[in-house]
Amino acid sequence: MLKSMKIKTLKYSIYLLTFVFVCISCEQDDDDDFFLVPDRDRTEQQVSDKDSILNYLSTHYYNSGFFESGSNHKYTEIVITKLLEGEDMPADHTLLIQAVETREAEYLETQYEYYILNINQGGGDAPTFTDQVRVRYEGSTIYSDSDTVNIFDFNVTPSDFFLQADGVNLSTIKAWQLVFPEFNAASDFESNNGTIDFSNFGLGVMFVPSGLAYFASAPPNSGIAVYENLIFKFELLQVEVGDPDGDGIPSYIEDIDLNLDVSDDDTDEDSFPNFIDRDDDNDGVLTINELMPNEYIVDTNIGDDEPVLASNEYERSRNENAGIITINTVTAVDSNNDGTPDYLDVAITINYNEDEDS
Repeated sequence: MLKSMKIKTLKYSIYLLTFVFVCISCEQDDDDDFFLVPDRDRTEQQVSDKDSILNYLSTHYYNSGFFESGSNHKYTEIVITKLLEGEDMPADHTLLIQAVETREAEYLETQYEYYILNINQGGGDAPTFTDQVRVRYEGSTIYSDSDTVNIFDFNVTPSDFFLQADGVNLSTIKAWQLVFPEFNAASDFESNNGTIDFSNFGLGVMFVPSGLAYFASAPPNSGIAVYENLIFKFELLQVEVGDPDGDGIPSYIEDIDLNLDVSDDDTDEDSFPNFIDRDDDNDGVLTINELMPNEYIVDTNIGDDEPVLASNEYERSRNENAGIITINTVTAVDSNNDGTPDYLDVAITINYNEDEDS
């Protein structure tokens, strides 16, 4: 969790909601004319998408020299240009194919390749695939039958997005879940005349196949065609740890089988995945009450250092006043040493907040 401005998280009663996964990367208006296009074979489409993206990366360059000096560059300063036939690439520019990093991921039983241009890593916290991110970005498409680049969305004002759908908030496309955890948010920020300036934030470009974007379900009136490969230039500014059920366990920790999918982890088999279930083992004691609370007081005025949290200890909140930081955490306790933490162990019903509640 950032040691800076926190993003307000919507609290809700999860049991009154229908759990729906819808993948979007930006807000879209409802449209009565929306219709589904029959899905193509994902593996075959990925082969075609890979060829298209590699062709683009091999024929376009960016202004790499510009970023060798100065700091806090913006995504709007990233200029990608097509290398025309017979043309020499300008000095201080780099062909994209020589600059990007190739990544692989399995999604919906299909092996995908996507590509990342890392211009600045960033100095703050890195998000997980279930977190909320604050970003500035530009999204564009590459039409497979031409060299046209279509900018379908952009935002120079920081916007907040949930990387994981939670029954209330829609998620981003899968590619965002994969790429943003490879960058770090800003290391610091300051307010200047009503605006916020971020320092040393993650800056890059992602090139993603349709299968990690919208595939056959392009949003209506978005300017995105079905089976479109996408490019996102972005600035990763801030991160908020995802915990939509407010149970004290970050959502990424509730990915018990470590398959980067929290929707299939349901300890008590009540049809609510753990990350949106307030009582994960259904033992009658809420998960938050089966965690050991703790509070740290850090006086920076006398040089106090912040505590190093244990691997099973998670920050819940922090407050800073006159140089004194108050940090509240919870720890997942395994009171009977059977390898299963209390909040997932139906045989253990210890309420560590009972005294406070009484």
